[in-house]
Amino acid sequence: MQITIDERLPEPVFSQLIAQIREAVRSGQLKPGATLPAIRQLAVDLQINPNTVAKAYRLLERDAVIETGPRGSFVHRDGKKHSKVDLGAEAVSALAQIIASLREKGLTDSEIRIAFVSVMKE
Repeated sequence: MQITIDERLPEPVFSQLIAQIREAVRSGQLKPGATLPAIRQLAVDLQINPNTVAKAYRLLERDAVIETGPRGSFVHRDGKKHSKVDLGAEAVSALAQIIASLREKGLTDSEIRIAFVSVMKE
């Protein structure tokens, strides 16, 4: 799998990395159980910050596209199915609808923010 990063694009580097790994899993180029490069090695290869790679891997793991263990990161056994869904985008969409509804009811952004922080602390 060849990953290329274009820092001139408005899309953040970690998002480019996520999109390319998702596509490789979705297309079958990366099969279940396939080993992904180590975070440090991929960062060196792409000349990017290791924290950026780690963030991308965390988000892919959250969405069960990959799994990480003591021996590295691998494509999740259900990675192909999960690579079709971006849970982060789904959350943003759901929150946008809720915020619009609360604004229609007259709540201010400050009140919405306070309520959000309160719920997240629970």
